[in-house]
Amino acid sequence: MLRNFSRIAASSFAAAMVVCAAHTSHARDDAQAWATANLNVDLGGGFRASNEIEVRVSDNRGLYEVENHLMIGYKPTKNVTLWLGYTHNPQYDHGDFTRMEHRFRQQVNVDNFLQLGNVKFSGRLRLEERWREGQGGPAWRLRPQIKAVMPIAGKVNLVVSHESFFDLNTSAFQRVRGEERMRNFVGIGAPITKKVKFETGYMLQHSFVRGAPDNNDHAFLLALTGNF
Repeated sequence: MLRNFSRIAASSFAAAMVVCAAHTSHARDDAQAWATANLNVDLGGGFRASNEIEVRVSDNRGLYEVENHLMIGYKPTKNVTLWLGYTHNPQYDHGDFTRMEHRFRQQVNVDNFLQLGNVKFSGRLRLEERWREGQGGPAWRLRPQIKAVMPIAGKVNLVVSHESFFDLNTSAFQRVRGEERMRNFVGIGAPITKKVKFETGYMLQHSFVRGAPDNNDHAFLLALTGNF
């Protein structure tokens, strides 16, 4: 059973890469840079608190998004964490404020659910309810992610991940149901200190556009994570 599951996971990951590559030649492109700082604190009794801040800039839109995620988590087992939280998401156009988005977030993380040789797999399932001021809501969105990590030199790991975004309903700003975008990442990660680590690399965010060319965001990512 585990062997079949691993084959399905690997096949799904490869299929996502192929689909994304097939659309790339007919898409509009934008170069971007994303920076993330994430702080996790052990509260005791299996509970954790997390605060993550993301800043995103692009060639086409300049500074266009700042996300602040506040979450409380609980670990019922060693490999599973249940999260509940809120996202404060002001949006911009070249640094000029355009709209405010609010999100409620429920999330399940499963760490190291599968190991194939030196490659360890983790998964995340995230459900979001989104509101935009002046545009109503809620817009429901499901975001499954799979991540593979493999050591390549000392404490440096190769990191590869895929995440899909599925819109579950329609609203004033969420127009079409179904898969709206996918993110494919490849990079490296390593500890800086015992409690701080980094990941950096390239992400291709492919957005599906009905009746028009799709969008490709080519993003350089740098993420710092502290666990205390």
